[in-house]
Amino acid sequence: MADPSFSPGDYMNKQELIATVADTSGLVKADAVKAVEAVFDAIEASLKKGDEVRLVGFGTFSISKRKASTGRNPRTGEPMTIKASTQPKFKAGKGLKDAVN
Repeated sequence: MADPSFSPGDYMNKQELIATVADTSGLVKADAVKAVEAVFDAIEASLKKGDEVRLVGFGTFSISKRKASTGRNPRTGEPMTIKASTQPKFKAGKGLKDAVN
């Protein structure tokens, strides 16, 4: 259920997420902090190993490897090399998509 005080364009920061988890779960705030941090840490650790995190109905966290490429410095126009990198990705699941539409 959507929060009526939350309008499009607003955002929820980490402290607000922790407060919401504490309120809805009945946990004290210190335990909610541990729970939220544990979830973030578990997702991060899985992605670092190259694994996906699939939360059925919510979405999938994965990584994407980007190849090195050549770009241009926007100030000087000089060619520059953009090094290869690994990027985290999130793809929303059907349940989350349905919930927000």
